[in-house]
Order: sequence, then structure tokens, then C-alpha cells
Amino acid sequence: MKPESFNPDRLVLARRRRGMTKVDLAKLVKLTTRSLYDFESGKAEPSQETLDLIAETLKFPTPFFQRTSVPTPTVQAASFRSLKSMTAGQRDAALAAGALAFELSQWIDGEFELPVPDVPSIREQEPDAAAMMVRTHWKIGELAIGNLIHLLESKGIRIYSLTEEGKSLDAFSLWHKNVPFVFLNTNKTAEHSRMDAAHELGHLVLHRHGGPQGRDVEKDAQAFASAFLMPSGSVLSVAKRFNAPSLQHLVQLKKNWGVSVAAMNYRLHALGLLTEWQYRMLCIEIAKYGRTREPEGMPRESSQVLSKVLTSLRESGVSKADVARQLGLYTEDVDALIFGLGISPTAEGRTRPDAAADGRRRGLRLASRNS
Repeated sequence: MKPESFNPDRLVLARRRRGMTKVDLAKLVKLTTRSLYDFESGKAEPSQETLDLIAETLKFPTPFFQRTSVPTPTVQAASFRSLKSMTAGQRDAALAAGALAFELSQWIDGEFELPVPDVPSIREQEPDAAAMMVRTHWKIGELAIGNLIHLLESKGIRIYSLTEEGKSLDAFSLWHKNVPFVFLNTNKTAEHSRMDAAHELGHLVLHRHGGPQGRDVEKDAQAFASAFLMPSGSVLSVAKRFNAPSLQHLVQLKKNWGVSVAAMNYRLHALGLLTEWQYRMLCIEIAKYGRTREPEGMPRESSQVLSKVLTSLRESGVSKADVARQLGLYTEDVDALIFGLGISPTAEGRTRPDAAADGRRRGLRLASRNS
């Protein structure tokens, strides 16, 4: 028996999200690769029994494969920092996560009023100058930024999380229907993730209309991030008191701007506050920690938008399972996109109408915490 409305695009999306090739999936569900190719190309439809087996293998509910198609980000549109070091499977899995986030974001936009995007497009400017232009546009001067994710969300940037393993994927960003999206890997240190967010802001600002990708583009985005998080004026006013900064001095300084000791070291060197020798000696000391540890690490930043959305849904009696069900997903895939934020389920996962709470959804407001 054939399923009611099988969508081949959904099979491709689910397979890529799990990082599988056609050969991988065909072996697991005991199909020929040709049969799977025909299913994905729309030349044939699986029986209901076969679709149920595919769904179980890929860990997606069967209704997921019967939903309408959703746009999947392209490699050209996304800003992958280390594209050459990523496998095709890792790249496709991340892009598939982007597609699921688009659908979740569309659902949220239908329920809540979120900030309108306010991200200037600044081309033909040096990264340091562009960073200060954005700070001026957002009226934050040279203040240290207290919570970067909250600031970006208050400017209409949609922030979602990634739970990808491995070192090849830090973050990526893109524009979708004139809305900016940033995806952050939560397996990185809090400081690393914060710098990644600023790096992706650099891409959104400097490379909004696409263009060449490569080391120069990434170098510009990283220079933007460094200048945006650590404005030269505020760094010079605080750091110049240290004649010969040590690692402990770097630990003290990094807390002012919420960055890693490596980023602090790099910025001090770029501003001429460290000699080449001092910089290299500190690099050696910092390297002992590796990229997975940070001395006196800061708390991880999370999404304010998603937290408020979940709180409002809970007040309306809507569980995370309800949201996942409407999107044809299991809650694990929703969790992977929302920084693992929790929401208390209602009895039996059913909604409990609350007109007052439903009305409050339209008034969702965000605080922009810059200091």
C-alpha cells in the first residue's frame, strides 16, 4: 500500500540531516540504491511499510515525509568557514538543519511578532571601520556587549543552535527571504561561540549579496568580529596599563569583552600593545589549554527569543511535543535547534486554550543588553 502523500524532497532532507549517503540508507533498509534513487527523484513511491521503515531508520516521524517541501540553504548562500575541511555529509547535514530551522522560524513568525531585521549592508569598507559603523548604527558606541546573542536577536537576526560533532563546523550564516540567520555549534566553548556569532555578523554585514568565498573573506569576517567585540578605544584605555601582560592578565582582560584568551591576545597584538615576541610566547601558553577548554570560562549565551517563545507557549498550554508534532518532527530535532531549552509538557501533550496568553504572543518584546 502506498502512503497518502509521499514527498521525495522530504526524504532527501531527512537523509542529509542524518549525514547518510544513498548507499548508507539503502543498506540499512535493505533496498537497492536504484530504488532509493527512484524514491528521491519522484520516479517511484515507497509502500507504506517501506516508508515506515525509512522513517524509523532516519528517526523522523512518518508524517514528516508527507509535508510540503521546504527551502534548503545552498552552499553558495551559506558562509561556511572551513568548507574544504568538511565532508560532503557534514556540509549537507548542516544545510539540512538550516532547512528545519526555516520551517520552525516560519511557524514562530506565524505565532509571534519578532523584531524586524536591522542589519546594515556595508561593503567597500575595511573590517574595523565596518564594525564601528555597525556599532554606531545600533547606538552602542564602544561599550562592552553584555550578551551578544540577545543583541543580535533584538536586531532581527534569528539565532539557532547546531549540535554537530567534530571541529570542522563552528557556525554559519545566511540570508533567507531578507531575514538573517545565524547557526552556532553548541559543542564549542562559550567564548568561542560568542566570537563565532560576531564572525557571522561580519558575513551578514560585509557579504550580504554574496560574492567570492575563501580565506580573504573569512579573514575579513574574523577581523570584523575582533573589532566589533573589542573596540580599539575601549581596549586601549584598559589594556595599556599592563606593561608586560601575562596569561593571567589576559584572563582578567578577556572578562571585560567576553572573549577567549586567544582572541584577547590576538587583539592586543593587532593594536600594537604586544610585541611579536610577547604575542608568540603567550600563544604557546594558551595552546596548552587546547580549543576545548578556556581558563575561567564564561556562562554560555543562549537565545532570548526562543526562551520567551517557549515561556509564552507554556502559558498557553502548548508543549514542545505539540510544536514538534506540528512540524512533523520529534522533540530531539527541535531541541537541537533551540539550544536545548526546555518547555514543560501539558497533560498527554495536548494544548490547553488560554485566550489571554494567546494575545500576549503578539506583544513579544526583547531587551537589548549591551552592557
